[in-house]
Amino acid sequence: MTNRAKQKIHLIGNAHLDPVWLWQWQEGYAEIKATFRSALDRLREYPDFVFTRSCAAYYRWIEENAPDMFAEIKLRVAEGRWVIVGGWWIQPDCNLPSGESFARHGLYGQRYFQEKFGTMAKVGYNVDSFGHNGMLPQLLKKSGMDYYVFMRPEKHEKELERNLFWWESEDGSRVMAFRLSDSYSTSWGLPFEEKILAHGDMADTDGHPHMTFYGVGNHGGGPTIANLETIAALQARYGRERIVLSSPNRYFDELAAAQPKIPVVKDEMQMHAIGCYSTHSESKENNRRAEHRLLTAEKFSSAANVLLGLPYPQEQLKLGWENVMFNQFHDIMGGCSIREAFQDARESYGESLHIAAKALNAAAQRLSWSIDTVKPEIRSLSKDKHWLSWEHGDLGTPLVVFNPLSWEVEVPIHANRRMTGVTDDQGNAVPTQTVRASRTNGQDNWDTLFMARVPAMGYRVYWCFLSKETAPAALKTPVTAEANALENAFVRVEFERHTGYISRLLDKRTNADVFGGPGAVPVIIDEHHSDTWGHGLQSYRDLIGYFADAEVKVLENGPLRGIVRVTSRYNGSTLRQDFILHAHAADIQVKVQLDWREKHKMLKLSFPVAVEQPESHSEIPYGYIRRETDGREVPGQQWIDVSGKVPDSEERRGLAILNSGKYAYDVLDREARMTVVRSPIFADHYGVRDDQVEFMDQGLQEFTYALVPHDGSWQDSGIVRKAYELNVPPIAVWETYHEGPLPQQLEGIRISAAQIVSSAFKRAEDDDGWILRCYETAGRPAEAEIAIPMLNRLWQGSFGKCEIKTLRIPDDAGLPVREVNLLEYEAAK
Repeated sequence: MTNRAKQKIHLIGNAHLDPVWLWQWQEGYAEIKATFRSALDRLREYPDFVFTRSCAAYYRWIEENAPDMFAEIKLRVAEGRWVIVGGWWIQPDCNLPSGESFARHGLYGQRYFQEKFGTMAKVGYNVDSFGHNGMLPQLLKKSGMDYYVFMRPEKHEKELERNLFWWESEDGSRVMAFRLSDSYSTSWGLPFEEKILAHGDMADTDGHPHMTFYGVGNHGGGPTIANLETIAALQARYGRERIVLSSPNRYFDELAAAQPKIPVVKDEMQMHAIGCYSTHSESKENNRRAEHRLLTAEKFSSAANVLLGLPYPQEQLKLGWENVMFNQFHDIMGGCSIREAFQDARESYGESLHIAAKALNAAAQRLSWSIDTVKPEIRSLSKDKHWLSWEHGDLGTPLVVFNPLSWEVEVPIHANRRMTGVTDDQGNAVPTQTVRASRTNGQDNWDTLFMARVPAMGYRVYWCFLSKETAPAALKTPVTAEANALENAFVRVEFERHTGYISRLLDKRTNADVFGGPGAVPVIIDEHHSDTWGHGLQSYRDLIGYFADAEVKVLENGPLRGIVRVTSRYNGSTLRQDFILHAHAADIQVKVQLDWREKHKMLKLSFPVAVEQPESHSEIPYGYIRRETDGREVPGQQWIDVSGKVPDSEERRGLAILNSGKYAYDVLDREARMTVVRSPIFADHYGVRDDQVEFMDQGLQEFTYALVPHDGSWQDSGIVRKAYELNVPPIAVWETYHEGPLPQQLEGIRISAAQIVSSAFKRAEDDDGWILRCYETAGRPAEAEIAIPMLNRLWQGSFGKCEIKTLRIPDDAGLPVREVNLLEYEAAK
């Protein structure tokens, strides 16, 4: 770097601090206080020093445990020398949280900063996360942030034309993004002075300023006296206009004013640490369950408040979200922390799940108790007929089925009684099937399965009879189960007797074989060469074995449902897959129980799809992405799809694979492999592997996946809806006879466009009105009419490709429904 160089180096004083990693959150809590104190000391000692800090959760800890220091921070923020960035609750993993989780990070993080400091973050800031999904530009913009700073993927992992660029998401949203040229810390890498000089040369070559981050990091610490003395010496040599104590805010403000010509990148920012999307199955499954349960609790808490005045549990649900957001921190969600940290995460997820369960139960039972189920023959309640049921005579017992989703669903309901008949609220008999219960109570070990059709975000009453025969019309095409096959009107699934693999999946609608070879094959991958993160790797495809030695047997044989259980083994591990086929659909659900005893190995399930010119798509937060079919290990959410050309035809077909809590997969040519489990050492960064190490994911785990063969594109096959239906089950509440103001069937929402999904319905944060969040799922612009009958409100408008819309519905019916951003503030024009 010479005196002739003109570009600025913006020096960003920061303290990267993982609240959990090789330590538990309690140690992170203490370190945050010490680091913040150190930063305040530097601000007092060096009048030009500026400190940059993200993560609302950290400020909350200071506020509750060191109020005097919190007051001092507020003064420094007002002064402009303590700069708030990030705008999120924590620095999360940026691939695995749902779209709504990212919305909540912004909602709760930015509103906290606004409430406590009178400001919000302008710069998204996630310097340590391992990858960044392609929908982040829209999520950032709609959370009040126009800029983004990150570090990974680094240059050797993803080549970018420049480290400064416009980052654009599928909907067209753009943020100005900057990738750090190297570390956010002075704890490793080039000596600090050399780092600054090297960045100066880069800036001069690029023709625009760069940012250089400094400060001791990972376990906190931040800028040191030595750091600032080095900076002072360089300023004396090169000038204060060249070497600037700065912040990301100042950097981007200057760049925005200068308007440099920079490239536009429309892509995800991947890949780093490919193993993080399959480590620690329990926390990933808990994350999925907690996200959905909180959303379901919000929806029915809202309905119970609107219809019946039940107080909305705003603060409790917010606490549930705060726990989930904290556990989405990249070293927890990414599965690379110590074993003790995951015990803490289990407790925290448990609290969120229980909070949501209590809120959901209170709302559902207030609603169900208020439904008019009275019958003229009933004068008072009495359990004379059966110890489990309030049924009088042959009048039946009401079972209220709630649907949290924003479209009508046809779903199987497992009622924990043995019934002779079931009718809907209109008295129409519905087919039933006697199924095994989860209890073994003398002869009382049977339950009843029936199909329910339930309105969107609403409920419906079904009447269940202990002894009355209801004589439904016979199913035209019942399910049949044989020793090695399942079949309904849509598909036939055949199994190899000794391996348990699917030998054939015939789509009877097109008379086509879905697979080009054995399907649902459990393959064992060697991963001794991988650390916990999967650093330096691109794929996991070192095949070393298969589960086999299978036992195949029929558990249920229709008419509504057939189940074939396949139990196979590998070494000391056992894989049990229950293949479930219902009469009404072509989808095959698979309930999996895995007893995993392998070390430094990975289990994948293989599905070779019989198509040519294959394309792979998968869900990302509030969107989707197409990826190359090159065998790379990549993150996905609730679904992946492999589609292609039908051989000797111009038609297209494919297979979607849905899951209830798995987040990694690969596709090589036409073969999709869903990653089920890996067993690296806890927090192993290619360390010394002695006999004291402990391995992840040993023992039992359960999850569900589904196979959905389809004709045409995934967009036209309802794949997004089917994935939600797998992950968001109906809720059933047994009731009795009572008068009430509510009807026996209620529709909560009506959306005219099939590709628009409503993901959230909640009370507004300022307690004035309701928030409805929707997004476009197919990548196609749409006109939509959205009605909320319980509020007597209607909205009409346009959705762009992959657009997220947040609608505010004021309590005052005289005020219009209007669009707001993710923070529930007026949307930018």
